Amino acid sequence: MNDETGRPEPAASPNASTGASSCCGVSACCAEAEQSVNPDVTVQQAKTDAGCGCVEDGNPGGLPVVVIGAGPVGLAAAAHIAERDQDFLVVEAGGEVGAAISEWGHVRLFSPWRYDTDAAARRLLEPTGWRLPDPEALPTGAELVRDYLAPLAAVPALADRIRTGTRVVAVTRQGADVTRTVGREERPLLVRAVGPDGAVEDIAARAVIDASGTWGRGNPLGHSGLPAPGEDQAADHITGPLPDVLGRDRVRFAGRHTLVVGMGHSAANTLLALAELAKNEQGTRVTWAVRGASVARLYGGGDADGLPARGALGTRLKAAVDNGEIDLVRSFTITGLAMRDDRASAGAVQVTGQTPDGARVLPADIVVAATGFRPDLDMLREVRVELDPATEAPVKLAPMIDPNFHSCGTVPPHGERDLAHPEPGFYLAGMKSYGRAPTFLMATGYEQVRSIVAALAGDREAADSVQLDLPETGVCSTNLVTEDLLPAAADQDGGCGTSCSTDATPAPAAQSESVGGSCCGPTAPEPVSIGIGAPAGLGFATGRVHGYSGESEHGDA
Repeated sequence: MNDETGRPEPAASPNASTGASSCCGVSACCAEAEQSVNPDVTVQQAKTDAGCGCVEDGNPGGLPVVVIGAGPVGLAAAAHIAERDQDFLVVEAGGEVGAAISEWGHVRLFSPWRYDTDAAARRLLEPTGWRLPDPEALPTGAELVRDYLAPLAAVPALADRIRTGTRVVAVTRQGADVTRTVGREERPLLVRAVGPDGAVEDIAARAVIDASGTWGRGNPLGHSGLPAPGEDQAADHITGPLPDVLGRDRVRFAGRHTLVVGMGHSAANTLLALAELAKNEQGTRVTWAVRGASVARLYGGGDADGLPARGALGTRLKAAVDNGEIDLVRSFTITGLAMRDDRASAGAVQVTGQTPDGARVLPADIVVAATGFRPDLDMLREVRVELDPATEAPVKLAPMIDPNFHSCGTVPPHGERDLAHPEPGFYLAGMKSYGRAPTFLMATGYEQVRSIVAALAGDREAADSVQLDLPETGVCSTNLVTEDLLPAAADQDGGCGTSCSTDATPAPAAQSESVGGSCCGPTAPEPVSIGIGAPAGLGFATGRVHGYSGESEHGDA
């Protein structure tokens, strides 16, 4: 018995003679790589049977952990919970796992397969015969769903615990609204969900991990964070940031005038796809409107850019503007949208904006709102969440991800303690945990849920041992325009979009330095492991000054 904790000392493992190779019936106890010495029992059972001191009662009351969202991070959470023999339920609003990703399935991630999967998920998949696709290949969103998420959802440990077509509309405490304090923690959490048939169900939970992301909650076109007057009325003529211009949505854009609003990499790739479409579809026109006086940040440093792929993207975009393929309108702040009486005619949407020279109207048939995303917080009004007022991220996490000072690559590792809220057992994870900050890394989300699940299982040591194994030059973008999407771009590098993940693989040596599907440097980066004790601000270089504070305006760009 341990005199300090009162818990049983860890029992000697069957393999004690092998030294440090195992403890508590598992290898690498309380670490990411721990596996049961006996393949017939789970890690949690082996540690429990051995009386391991780092395991506490992880499921009071026998209620499940409810995971909201069956995307990569939500399913990773489920995999970790399953490994620890905890009860859980995953609810997904879409009709299939990875439903949001499927909507941008034509997009090719800039990160190779080796960074796109979770360790616990792989451990569940491999016994079924699943093998990781080419670790250096760049999957599309559709391939990520088909070759990873769908097989993961089908493994026996998860298959019967995932409900699709089920939208969560609220999270609260059973029998207590957000104002009640006395006896609050003694009540289970409650998740209200609406099923595919419209039936409402209240699900009692011992913990809730909200990994529902931000997809479908785009920022408005108007200024100051507000929708522009008339934006709702013009909704049928407005698309989100990642339309499949050269594929599924081609008919919608061909022969029409499109206005793209925004200055992120998703805007850049949509613009380049539209410019390519215009070469083959007569009457296709492209206008690009930005609020700033300069687009130097998106153009980047060209050949001098620390990230060659980003430099190539900027170079291509600048050339398209200079050649007149794209009409760039700077310093345009949208103040209103109006529909023409004859909506079938060209320029059905009249977009009014304020410029230094006064009001200006841009007519368009379609408006692409590449303006970023924000989280759905309405569903959380009855739980006690503590969010940063600027980023809408958990207050402890917010300083680490503030886009005014950080890019994806400079976000340090963080775990359950940084994600906890005043509401015990409730967590935001994945993209939603970052609120409005566009600095999320997929691999970071995997580490978030590993730490959260360890804490829920009573494994405090594992929960607090937070580390990330990433390349040195992590960046927050995806690769939207690649040689397979733009036939004329086979000799150019793809650009970067808005979703965030880890570093991309370099181009094969046989190709020129400008070819590849990467947002990163021309040579293979060395993995870097950063622990929770890393100095403040330590992260990964992205080839540019960190955050918005590093932006500079150049009137000639």
